[in-house]
Amino acid sequence: MSRPDGRGFDEPRSIAITPGFLQSAPSALIEVGQTRVLCTAIIEESVPPWMRGQGRGWLTAEYGMLPASTGQRKQRDATKGKLDGRTVEIQRLIGRSLRAVVDLEQLGENTLWIDCDVLEADGGTRCASITGAYVAAHLALAKIGRTAALRDSIAAISVGIVDGNAVLDLPYVEDSRADVDMNVVMTGSDGLVEVQGTAEGTPFPRADLNSLLDLAGIGMTALRAAQQAAIDAA
Repeated sequence: MSRPDGRGFDEPRSIAITPGFLQSAPSALIEVGQTRVLCTAIIEESVPPWMRGQGRGWLTAEYGMLPASTGQRKQRDATKGKLDGRTVEIQRLIGRSLRAVVDLEQLGENTLWIDCDVLEADGGTRCASITGAYVAAHLALAKIGRTAALRDSIAAISVGIVDGNAVLDLPYVEDSRADVDMNVVMTGSDGLVEVQGTAEGTPFPRADLNSLLDLAGIGMTALRAAQQAAIDAA
């Protein structure tokens, strides 16, 4: 079997992260293949009411897809009057992932807002959002001299089983027909933060899970290099 874009099974898509994409806020445009996500990070000098007086900060995330980000126009959540379940799930995942590597005490009584807006979607938007959000968060914390709040880096990548083969970094054409679909979130020191895996039909054995996690670890090398290059270039 050959992959639609000619990559090897263990080869990630091309990745590029452009820091400072916006002048109005610390930001990073991440491009993973044809998936593009604009990530911004804004620090507010306040915390939610339930955290006041504790000397700790907070981090939260929001996620959205532009109407033209997919092949068919996606209705804006604002016109529906509520967020759909997928949007809520993904923005909670982004927030959890970033909080895993941010020391909220070092943040002080500030809130770090992470916004991830999908400009173009071709699979792996949640993974690209987490990976790009880390760069945006680093830039925002550097701006106020609080990069010590970052305990580690964080990145995410998809893996799956397609036509019986374990593959890395699935575009939509593979993701939409995968027998197993999994998103793996890892720290720079290889700690697992979240593993979201689903068998679409036949259950898969434990050995396949281990193989997919090993495959995700291979992909992390490229993601971390792109993150560091973007931070160095900022």
